[in-house]
Amino acid sequence: MAAAATIRHREVEANGISIHVAEAGGEGAPAVLFVHGFPELWYSWRHQMEHLAARGFRCLAPDLRGYGGTTAPPEIESYTAFHVVGDLVALLDALGLSKQVFVVGHDWGALIAWYMCLFRPDRVAALVNTSVAFMRHIFIRSGAGAVKATDYFLKAYGPTYYICRFQEPGVAEKELAPAHARQVMRKVLCNRFTVHGAGEPESEETPLPPWLTEADVDYFAAAFERTGFTGGINYYRNMDRNWELAAPWADAKVQVPTRFVVGDGDLTYHYAGIQDYLHKGGFKADVPLLEDVVVIPGAGHFIQQERAEEVSDLIYNFLVKFTPQRN
Repeated sequence: MAAAATIRHREVEANGISIHVAEAGGEGAPAVLFVHGFPELWYSWRHQMEHLAARGFRCLAPDLRGYGGTTAPPEIESYTAFHVVGDLVALLDALGLSKQVFVVGHDWGALIAWYMCLFRPDRVAALVNTSVAFMRHIFIRSGAGAVKATDYFLKAYGPTYYICRFQEPGVAEKELAPAHARQVMRKVLCNRFTVHGAGEPESEETPLPPWLTEADVDYFAAAFERTGFTGGINYYRNMDRNWELAAPWADAKVQVPTRFVVGDGDLTYHYAGIQDYLHKGGFKADVPLLEDVVVIPGAGHFIQQERAEEVSDLIYNFLVKFTPQRN
């Protein structure tokens, strides 16, 4: 049995901001960059970092801009995919990782990872993405009949859908106030963004699921009580801007070896047409080096925490194929 790995922390100046990054594993080992989602932190990857570091990988999990210990610029337009991918590339440069690294993404981190593979495939050796598939029509403006990302969600789900509600500055901030961060995080994590929304707690007394502890909720809550949620919300406010900025990649394919993992209860697995896209050739056409789509029965949105060991094994077993020098 591999020994548990120690997680270290440091601040790195890169791309004009200060980035808090958690690390585990030896500095000379193959590097894995973990990219978290909303409303999360590096901490969402704690299980995978310990698992992979104990098996010979160097694990890096930054708080993305606007989150945790990383700088949160005040301007909404400072949270585009260009900015965030730029942060990740600059972080790798600052850490002396000029060669390709492995990338693992979840939720918004998965979106950023898709964009990183399009914009800078030279920096990515292989990708394991979770929860959010490559959805060209939402990520990239292409063709005369293209529909903006927010218009797509407005038409599909109506104005009360959270992505639509998040667009106007100040509205989401009232709903997600820093003073209520613990309640917000408890509700979000327990709800799991499942298609049925099952498990949403009504009070602090509602038991947590077995994969989540009060200490875990405390960690997330303490960070968001300090920073608020605006930084993370601003990613949603740049969806249309990202869609425009990515237009030069309208016909580009993701040319990176890829494994995709999703829970069958995740809301993202029930978007209109997504299952046909994932399983009937459309996804493979956009991501030619896609090896497989792994659907985990009974899992919701926060899959790397809900099914920590299973997801860690799926990541390890894929990435190890691209490190032939390892035993």
